[in-house]
Amino acid sequence: VQLQASGGGLVQPGGSLRLSCAASRSIVTLNDMGWYRQAPGKERELVARFTSGVSTIWPDSVKGRFSISRDTAKNTVFLQMNSLKPEDTAVYYCNAKYNRRDYWGQGTQVTVSS
Repeated sequence: VQLQASGGGLVQPGGSLRLSCAASRSIVTLNDMGWYRQAPGKERELVARFTSGVSTIWPDSVKGRFSISRDTAKNTVFLQMNSLKPEDTAVYYCNAKYNRRDYWGQGTQVTVSS
């Protein structure tokens, strides 16, 4: 499974970004697909994912601001990020789980700064 992430960039606090992750195979066949992030000096953390078609948002710090959606016709998962804060600055990685293996996209940098 190949994953191509895009949509990162520099945004001011309070702004929005939408990340996209296109998969090389049908996403309905994947066990799990979503987004992680890793800030400098911190461990990678789960942000949002689809598991068996059901979406979940983690952690509490992004609930109400981030949402995950998907377009099964385009095999793409999106992460909509609103009301961005400086602490959301990180490299965001797309992840898929299939046949007990993890697959990662190349990461896209999100920087929230004035």
